[in-house]
Amino acid sequence: MADINSVKETIEKLRQEIERHNRLYYIEAKPEISDYDFDRLLEKLIALEKQHPELVTPDSPSQRVGGTITRIFPAVRHSEPMLSLANTYSPAEVEDFYNRVTKLLALEGVYEQEIVAELKFDGVAVSLLYRDGLLVRGATRGDGFQGDDITANIRTIATVPLRLQGKDRSVSEQAGKTVEVRGEVFMRKDDFERLNESRPEEDRFANPRNATAGTLKLQDSSEVANRRMYFVAYWLKGLGDESTEQAERLELLEKLGFYTGGNYRLCRTLDDIGRFIDQWSEKRWKLPFETDGVVLKLNDVRQWEKLGATAKSPRWAIAYKYPAQQAETVLRDVVFQVGRLGTITPVAELEPVRLAGSTVSRSTLHNFDEIERLAVMLHDRVIIEKSGEVIPKVIRVVRDRRPADARPIDIPGTCPECATPLVKPENEVHWYCPNEQDCPAQIRGRILHFASRDAMDIKTLGKALVDQLVDVGIVRDVSDLYFLQEPQLERLERMGRKSAQNLLRALDESREKSYDRLLYALGIRHVGRATARELAKTYSSLDELMHASEEDLSMVPDIGPAIAKSVHDYFSRSSVAKFLEKLRDAGLKLSVSEKSAPVNRNFEGISVIFTGTLERYGRDRASEMVVERGGRIVGSVSKKTGLIVAGKEPGSKLEKARKLGVRVISEEEFEAML
Repeated sequence: MADINSVKETIEKLRQEIERHNRLYYIEAKPEISDYDFDRLLEKLIALEKQHPELVTPDSPSQRVGGTITRIFPAVRHSEPMLSLANTYSPAEVEDFYNRVTKLLALEGVYEQEIVAELKFDGVAVSLLYRDGLLVRGATRGDGFQGDDITANIRTIATVPLRLQGKDRSVSEQAGKTVEVRGEVFMRKDDFERLNESRPEEDRFANPRNATAGTLKLQDSSEVANRRMYFVAYWLKGLGDESTEQAERLELLEKLGFYTGGNYRLCRTLDDIGRFIDQWSEKRWKLPFETDGVVLKLNDVRQWEKLGATAKSPRWAIAYKYPAQQAETVLRDVVFQVGRLGTITPVAELEPVRLAGSTVSRSTLHNFDEIERLAVMLHDRVIIEKSGEVIPKVIRVVRDRRPADARPIDIPGTCPECATPLVKPENEVHWYCPNEQDCPAQIRGRILHFASRDAMDIKTLGKALVDQLVDVGIVRDVSDLYFLQEPQLERLERMGRKSAQNLLRALDESREKSYDRLLYALGIRHVGRATARELAKTYSSLDELMHASEEDLSMVPDIGPAIAKSVHDYFSRSSVAKFLEKLRDAGLKLSVSEKSAPVNRNFEGISVIFTGTLERYGRDRASEMVVERGGRIVGSVSKKTGLIVAGKEPGSKLEKARKLGVRVISEEEFEAML
């Protein structure tokens, strides 16, 4: 057995290397290694920590992968209100704000002031609490006075330090106190698009902010980790010297390991502010994330309290929001796209026009009800807009400029890909192609979904190759992928021997993907990653799932009647059994892998709840150890609860447990039970 000190040293080196690469990737945008190599480092760390659970620390990068299931998000009260900023869309109102602050400060005998201009991230406001340098709580803004405890989800965000950093003495001293950091959680445009591609077409998010808000309240923190969100910090409290100016605080946040965006400026005049706003009006469109304005804050923090606040907003800050970007163009044509579930989506072909930093020639029309609502016709002049949307949309028709050759947009009677008559289910807005088995567009869509990163993660299987495989007829469904031969692939255009071998290797690696990922990869309507996990927990094999009734399915946590019907209908098709048999022959995992033998039976049949902060173990690891010893983790206290483990600063669960007579133990007693 390896010397424990040697293992500890290896683990520490791995942690430092992983965090270094995290910072290079997420904060400095200068990655040195591939995602694959990074994943290998993380897997090596997790494997070592599983062998030596006593070496797991709450700030280990392994604690970012998620896995905690949170049924209830407890309410937490903010130390001071998280007020929203007053918004303005007018440069004149920015000038009014500047003059008002100047006059108010003059009454205090202050005749010069500086304003910090920061980009306004279009995300979700959260508060982070650090104690002794360690992250102990993450909470939503809520109503400004009280928010929800979402710590398990916050811990998965790579730009949230699990331990405050800092090499110089002053920062280290400050990191040893109770520190609160506020900022915005957001999603990059490319991650948002990837997320939407992985979801059923009817359940896609409208914009990154909506996706972020929905993600932060997911019950499964591993799903949160999978969606790759960012945190940008802009507020800091808990310093030894609370008079530190805002610009210095932003610099200090960076030293503590936070991402601040970096694009802020200290403005000494109104003209400086105007130049910053104008500069980012166009530059912002080149950023990889959504930003909808500029936040202006008085730099002298000592004056914040003196200026005070209204019932809703501070008087020392204001948010200037850029007006929605619009452009006028001509609707040349409408094409109809067919999704992997057969959904027909109308897409506007536009006369190219410059909008929000790029040339736009296409825009979604969503569905035929939207076409009717807009009363848009071919050749119409239309206004398109990009405001908080990744994809521009048509917002209205310029009616008084309708050309003489304008004509209605007809709903196609048949599928544009396979000519099958379209259908429109009752109470739905979309039309569908019902030819699931033979429609080339649906086949291509299902294969791309199956191969996507969140599903079977088949690297090198991109759209161009999928198009070829389907067009030449050697792949009719995803099961055919696993029976491809090297000579077949080498005959394809731009597909040499090495490329063929790389694809076959990626397919071989995908055989090891878990049962729940396969279940998601099947592309069943309404079944996303979280739903697939819940189904896999209840039905340990696809054989069991195939024979589940609609009523049984609706009893699975977080699965309602619509999902239950969709899953039941999918497995009721005669073709599915044959298809699954091919997947079985290909060596894919159609059931949950055999569970490892329990460490011991010390928690056999006991339902356990944790409350407060555990010092020795992360909450996720503590929960794992209970399950490994035959116990189960529950989210809320009831008379049936077997045990509650109380750490530092326990919440309301402790009081409720005592009232109900539930046994309460300390972390030391919990360790002894392990």
